[in-house]
Amino acid sequence: MKIRDIESERIKNLPIYMFQEINSRKLQLRREGKDIVDFGMGNPDKPPPTPVIEKLKEVLKDPKVHRYSVSKGIFNLRKEIVNWYIKRFGVKLDPEEEAIVCIGSKEGISHLALAIFDKGDVVLVPNPTYPSHLYSAIISGATIYDMPLTKENNFIPDLSQPIYDRFPKPKAMILSYPNNPTTQIVNLDFFKEVVRYAKKNDLIVIHDIAYSEIYFSDECKPHSFLEVDGAKSIGIEFYSLSKTYNMAGWRVGFAVGNKYIIRALAKLKSYYDYGIFTPIQVAAICALRIDEKYIEDVRETYKRRRDVLVEGLNKIGWNVEKPKATMYIWAEIPEKFKKLGSMKFSLYLLENANIAVSPGVGFGKYGEGYVRFALVENENRIKQAIRSLKKIFNS
Repeated sequence: MKIRDIESERIKNLPIYMFQEINSRKLQLRREGKDIVDFGMGNPDKPPPTPVIEKLKEVLKDPKVHRYSVSKGIFNLRKEIVNWYIKRFGVKLDPEEEAIVCIGSKEGISHLALAIFDKGDVVLVPNPTYPSHLYSAIISGATIYDMPLTKENNFIPDLSQPIYDRFPKPKAMILSYPNNPTTQIVNLDFFKEVVRYAKKNDLIVIHDIAYSEIYFSDECKPHSFLEVDGAKSIGIEFYSLSKTYNMAGWRVGFAVGNKYIIRALAKLKSYYDYGIFTPIQVAAICALRIDEKYIEDVRETYKRRRDVLVEGLNKIGWNVEKPKATMYIWAEIPEKFKKLGSMKFSLYLLENANIAVSPGVGFGKYGEGYVRFALVENENRIKQAIRSLKKIFNS
């Protein structure tokens, strides 16, 4: 064996990370002294609410909390999770069997794939999608079947039409609304259709609801898939504290729903980790109990940035609609630049306008023709970016 051939087959089969070229060039330009306005990664730039930070500092002083924690999460946090679900969605859950804490939802989704998928299992995955939805299934050995999300279907899969008619039949379907990267939202009727479809086709549903609290009007307030009667019998839902509470680096997420799926995830996690640092879990309890005004501040921040960016883009001739939820803008590449494709266009913006965005193809082949802006720069920086864009649009 040669050491350069050490990678396992599952790693060898992974494609090159699509954002690597953008990130490498961005770092190089910064080292050259260029001021890059970075809309690339959905990495919140604000701190968590002050009470959450103070709670962490308080708990850190207890010498007992520095020992190993619990793989599935401390009971009081799981209890708070189910309380939050009752208050927010009216969904009742058992903290012992129907809730589990994850080291961020990315870890939870990835380990769930290893826990429930075998080589050859077919998984229906939206395209474009958050990369972990796709690659967690691929790493597990499952076979991916795309559910295209396009402008023509309003970025929502049409479950009234045949999706998959091959053998073996699919084992699971992954969904995420509000959606990253397309920003699309759905109503409760869509989730009712999902449950009907899953029961008819004997499917597990995995729903990622990471952006449920970042919406810009009460009319667009997102629903939980678990609000539908019977949903708990066929699926689970993941949530993350990263975006709602500006706690991305804290790595706190959770999954709730079907007890057998939760049990499978808990069994695998018991071999992989001892859970999140206990003070962080206690601070997460504080976050879930926090006054709504803190979350409203987060929404208002993203709404202001959304408005400045979208209105600025439209003013210079880049026609983009305002999203109803999430912290992103999903922007179709203007016609005069469309022939470049999303990767070359993203590099073009980086080189010529000092602006970093995510190429749509990085989220799947059906993301080609788009770029994603993350609303993680303040209004002044956004205006700076618009001025730079205006120059290259007029050239």
